[in-house]
Amino acid sequence: MNRFRALIALILLAAVSGGPALAQEKMLLTLEDCLKLALAQNPFYLAARAKEDQAEASLKEAVAGFFPTLNASGTDVLDKKVFTIEFPSFIPGGSPTRVKMDFTRAYTFALSFSLPLYSGGRLVAGYKTANYNLEATREAIRQSREEMVLNVKKSFYGYLLARSFVGVAEEGVALAEKHYTNVKNLAEVGMASKFDLLRSEVQLANLKPQLIRARNALATAEIGLKMQLGLDLQKSVEFKGELAFRDVEADVDQNIVMALARRPEINQLNYQKLMAAEMIKLNKGAGLPSLAVGGAYNYWSDHLNLKKENWESYYQINLVLNIPIFNGFGNAAKVAQSKAAFRQLEYSQKGLIDSVKFEVQEAVLALRQARESLFSQEKNVEQAQEAVRIADLNYAEGLATNLDVSSAQVALSQAKTNHVQALYDYAVALAQIEKSMGTGSDRYEE
Repeated sequence: MNRFRALIALILLAAVSGGPALAQEKMLLTLEDCLKLALAQNPFYLAARAKEDQAEASLKEAVAGFFPTLNASGTDVLDKKVFTIEFPSFIPGGSPTRVKMDFTRAYTFALSFSLPLYSGGRLVAGYKTANYNLEATREAIRQSREEMVLNVKKSFYGYLLARSFVGVAEEGVALAEKHYTNVKNLAEVGMASKFDLLRSEVQLANLKPQLIRARNALATAEIGLKMQLGLDLQKSVEFKGELAFRDVEADVDQNIVMALARRPEINQLNYQKLMAAEMIKLNKGAGLPSLAVGGAYNYWSDHLNLKKENWESYYQINLVLNIPIFNGFGNAAKVAQSKAAFRQLEYSQKGLIDSVKFEVQEAVLALRQARESLFSQEKNVEQAQEAVRIADLNYAEGLATNLDVSSAQVALSQAKTNHVQALYDYAVALAQIEKSMGTGSDRYEE
């Protein structure tokens, strides 16, 4: 975590150092930078990490139960009770004799301790429960990190996709403008009809709203990515990267084996089962005898005077045995609850394993589909580009209509859009493959 924060500090410092002029420059962030920023600044991930501190504190609390307790106390008696004893007179007709006796100690100081010797296994079970809870919390944090890495990748790839869509839309508008200019020039010399000119003008006008929508989608994607990174939404940022193909072979069986060993959800549930087993022991232990040793050392005096001769003292050591006899079957009910919770976790574990296997197979199928779609779209773009070139030449020679050119341009834009979408789908499928195996955030473990 510290190295991530150091890197983030350097990135932010680079954006603001060198005076006011540089402070206005854009931050330049790659995918790697984005992931590290999210680990250091994403508020939801930081909230998940804070749970580890809570679990560690609970473990320390459980450990404290094995140690003796030591307490000091002091008493100042404000209202004394004086006892009067009356003795009858031994002289006939005489008055009885009254003697006042004060048994109250005005000042008392005590130091006491207690140490558990045997608790029916409750202390050990409580410690193990807290320790398993800490491990389960760490797995939950890793799960949160896996999900955050996947979400950041999706947002980053989504930004690149939106940026590519803007490029495709701009190319479409540029082609339409070029064709409109050609038609206009031909119309001026009587080689193109007014209908062709109007049609090409309409085609150009229809493409401009698509470009506006693409730019708005890009702005929205940028805001969403900034939110994932915990950045100020108004901050000027430039994201650097391209959607590219990286061939990866995925084997379903191997991926399932990896997922069952690495998925944090499965590991977390395993620790929860161990916790439930310890809770059964803890509740059973509540019905067993407990043994503790304790003691106290007391000082008292009638006057608040520091001289030793004015104070009296005594000490005592006790061995305390507590044997539960009957509590209305409440303890048996708690044991039954713990056993039922353990059975619930066993059923949940089977369902979770099936769900993980399904997720792995689904991710592998999505990757294969994205690869096949990408290969087909690459060839389709080449063919569409050639079709536009031929249509332009034929139209200039009077061998093609304006509709042929417009149709070819639309087909090219659609082919490029499909190709970029296939690149995005493939990149997301790769990220989903890693997440399905529980390895998506391995590089960023702290």
